[in-house]
Amino acid sequence: MRILPTLTWRLATDPPEPLDPRLLPLLEAIAASRSLAAAVVDCGVSYRAAWGLLREYQRTLGAPLVALERGRGARLAPAGERLVAAHRLAAKRLREMLPGPGVDLGVPATRRSRAALATLRIAASHDIALAALRDAVPSAAGLKLELTFMGSLPALEQFAARRADVAGFHVPLTSASTEALAPFRRLLRTRGDRLIRFVDREQGLMLARGNPARVHAFRDLARKRLRFVNRQPGSGTRLLIDRILADEGLDPAALLGYANEEFTHPAVAANVASGAADVGFGLRAAAAEYGLAFVPQVRERYYLAVRAGALATLAICRLIEVLQGPVFAAIADRLPGYRREGAGTVIRVDAVAG
Repeated sequence: MRILPTLTWRLATDPPEPLDPRLLPLLEAIAASRSLAAAVVDCGVSYRAAWGLLREYQRTLGAPLVALERGRGARLAPAGERLVAAHRLAAKRLREMLPGPGVDLGVPATRRSRAALATLRIAASHDIALAALRDAVPSAAGLKLELTFMGSLPALEQFAARRADVAGFHVPLTSASTEALAPFRRLLRTRGDRLIRFVDREQGLMLARGNPARVHAFRDLARKRLRFVNRQPGSGTRLLIDRILADEGLDPAALLGYANEEFTHPAVAANVASGAADVGFGLRAAAAEYGLAFVPQVRERYYLAVRAGALATLAICRLIEVLQGPVFAAIADRLPGYRREGAGTVIRVDAVAG
């Protein structure tokens, strides 16, 4: 068994934050090819992901790492040149310190060690794409997702208590996104946590095929005394429902069935499809699966919260690769109401409202 050394660069923050492991290979490739388009091919990342990575570190470092010139390709900016030069010098010194490529421990490599999966414990608000991803990734990327669905707030509580490596939650894409994030902010550390974009998705009212009751908004449910099936307290969707009711000036008690709760989007859709309820609220994809009418109400963004110090770990790196790759594209593209643009992009907690 041979152990190979690697260099990890960290920002001098408190706590120290590792640089995204994709950054230096991308800068090296740009220096060699003088083209961002060629560099992303060499590094196996999307153009969108590379561009987002460079913009994120320009904001973080306060200086551009790459200069893009129309018609003249790309070149390293002074800050990028210094970072690449320092990395090359440190790598050279590391090689000189060791007699060969790594250290041979004299122990034969085992079949199990070569096949080991990187494991992530994920507590998350229910999502159809995330459930499908859990079933797809082990064979595709050497990654195991130990996924437990719960409400957005309980998921972030598990994450804050370090009983989960990742927490999934969602907020509406509206001008009030800062307000929508408020319930979650107390469980996220602006400096110590990061968010990985997962999907954008559409939520709305689910009704019998053809929408015979001619429902367009929650006020119609109250006026027509339609039976409603709700989501459980603490879920992101329940918070969204209550926010919409407040915006429309509706008392929750005015909804017949407000106390009737389910724990997943498909369960809500099944209630409506079976006739146990007249109206539910949830994902367009769930409505489509059960052949229901769908009245859109809001688009939202689903995030995966991770610790900044874990960004360079094998499991998180593999997760990001999967989110930017063909396996996840095939999952998200078949789900009505889903969009995966930006999936795998890492942002700061305080950038959500931006």
